[in-house]
Amino acid sequence: MTVLVLGDQLVRRAGPLADDPERVLMVESREFAARKPYHAKKLVLVFSAMRHLRDALRDDGVTVRYEQADSFAEGFTAFFDDHPEETLTCMRPAGRNAAAALRETIADAGGDVEFVGNETFLSTPAAFDEWFDEIPKQEAFYRRMRERTGVLMDGGEPVGGEWNYDSENRDTPPDDYDYPEPVRFEPDALTRDVMDDVEATHETWGSVEGFDWPVTRGGALDALDDFVENRLADFGPYQDAIVEGEWAVNHALLAPAINLGLLGPMEAVEAAEAAYEERDDVPLNSVEGFVRQLLGWREFVRHVYRREPRLADENRLGATRDLPDVYWSGETDMACLGDAVEGVRERGYAHHIERLMVLSNFALTYGVDPGALNDWFHAGFVDAYHWVTTPNVVAMGVYGSDALATKPYAASANYVDRMSDHCAGCAFDPHATTGEGACPFNGLYWDFLAEHEDALRSNHRMGLVYAHLDDKRETGDLEAIRDRADVVRERVGDDAPW
Repeated sequence: MTVLVLGDQLVRRAGPLADDPERVLMVESREFAARKPYHAKKLVLVFSAMRHLRDALRDDGVTVRYEQADSFAEGFTAFFDDHPEETLTCMRPAGRNAAAALRETIADAGGDVEFVGNETFLSTPAAFDEWFDEIPKQEAFYRRMRERTGVLMDGGEPVGGEWNYDSENRDTPPDDYDYPEPVRFEPDALTRDVMDDVEATHETWGSVEGFDWPVTRGGALDALDDFVENRLADFGPYQDAIVEGEWAVNHALLAPAINLGLLGPMEAVEAAEAAYEERDDVPLNSVEGFVRQLLGWREFVRHVYRREPRLADENRLGATRDLPDVYWSGETDMACLGDAVEGVRERGYAHHIERLMVLSNFALTYGVDPGALNDWFHAGFVDAYHWVTTPNVVAMGVYGSDALATKPYAASANYVDRMSDHCAGCAFDPHATTGEGACPFNGLYWDFLAEHEDALRSNHRMGLVYAHLDDKRETGDLEAIRDRADVVRERVGDDAPW
């Protein structure tokens, strides 16, 4: 048996690699890496993790064919020239149409492939589809997953008596809070070789310099231990906070390793649950919030993506504006937006509230085409793959589909001011809606509501905000606010100082 290991299936403890295969095939495709202007650190992460797994397998006596080729087709052809009529075994890829494309490419090269279940996830398509007609809501799915796995359960009831402690997880850290420094993984010789290769071979965004993500199974376990030991206790209450100069806050930073397969999602869940059971300093709201991200949200969006074949192309609000250059350059006087983009440029990462309430919120209210923003997220984040960015960005971030969100996550500067410390030092006034110094979020927010009034006013979750819009219309303020939004869009579109 020859196991085909894809770049986001680097798992040995489960799936086909756990069955002691005779041979392993891995293909590092330069053409695939050139499809988008990927972040340099994303390519380093994937290629270094692949090569480290290759060497670890070889050290354990496994025969590994590692093809560094211009394309997957070229790599498969080279393999099947030596092993004609071979049938590969591979976990079914999570990407849209990826299995069909792989099968066709392998057939053209003279081979065949058999797909098995993808064990980098915790719920099977069959189980989800059976449940979906009964429990189409994410929260209900999360509860079902808790019941099925027994995580944070006391018999048939949730530990602590509640399923969800999100209301306790919206605090802002005090000014004198001591933020724990996340563990860094210095590149070894192999990773440095990959960094050189990426710089020399690929057109990328961002820099390879400062790369410090874990690229091995051991590194991923160390990252998990570091999070549980040093940041899990305060993860919950401060998980929605945005703090200048503190890019990690108390976030786990485990998604890159989990989405590659280096770390299992249930391993992370069980480590957090064990900490809650064994330590007095780890509160339930922190552990439940972390568990919900993995056992609930990660699993749910994967299946939403799988079940919605046209999701990537959906655009329910008809947004058509180009992605502003600020998403690549970071050049803006908006402190929150500039800092979030700079974090992505520097590390290929921003935490979930920056992604939703700054980066996506600006694109939503500005009117960016959902596909353009989705492409940027997919290219720029080290933990991004189509199955995770498409539902999170298209369906939730910019409300391009009704597959996830029941209302758009649009917000004015008031939200950013409440959840971050950026506004205090920003060039724009978060309390002003008109005038040269007014925060762009304010004009864009009210203009967005007015522009899409026909589509959104009937939404029962938006009655209050439309009552406020009516007040602004009645006082005659709305016209000036919308004029301010036009000025913002004109300057952003012309790449003028703003």
